[in-house]
Amino acid sequence: MNNIDYSLMYVTDDRITDDSIFFNILENSLKGGVSIVQLREKQLDTKPFYARAKRAKSLCEQYGIPLIINDRIDIALAINAHGVHLGQKDMPVSVARELIGKEKIIGLSVSNNQQVIEAKSLEIDYIGISPIFSTNTKTKDLDKPLGIEGLKEIREIWAKPIVCIGGVNKENTAEIIENGADGIAVISAISKAKDPEKESKALKSIICQAGTNQ
Repeated sequence: MNNIDYSLMYVTDDRITDDSIFFNILENSLKGGVSIVQLREKQLDTKPFYARAKRAKSLCEQYGIPLIINDRIDIALAINAHGVHLGQKDMPVSVARELIGKEKIIGLSVSNNQQVIEAKSLEIDYIGISPIFSTNTKTKDLDKPLGIEGLKEIREIWAKPIVCIGGVNKENTAEIIENGADGIAVISAISKAKDPEKESKALKSIICQAGTNQ
């Protein structure tokens, strides 16, 4: 899928179980300038996940921002989301592409150069480097952080968009963009911010400034 702005992806925080808080943060992130939203729910049963996804899509549509679903292709199809983000252990990309069609977004998490090389033969729109730095958000993520040097190596291999996730914040965003990433994906930087809208605006500003320095 073309013409997607991957510069600032908000990955929703599934630790927030209160819907009023969850959607308040989501709307403020949208007001602040996030360019794409990834709905990530690892604990919810299908019915409440569907309900949250449907409401999230409606909210994102109000701001003209695409919504993709982490892992769950059935949910993405049910709400006609803009696409899915898959991990290495999720459904094979070829099957996912057949199910959701050619026009939808498919992103794939990668954590080493070999996975990037393998991804070159797949019908995906972007890769998510995970993790770029160490993080406490994804507690099951045991992969070694790739760091800026790892990003540089992957940029040499991969021509399509790269989004970096894991320990990303205002202090390291510029360095990530200046070294070849097309965007960042954040969870806690927005979900735990005192003012999610202000934080989103600050991140967006840093991204735009860093983009001019490339």
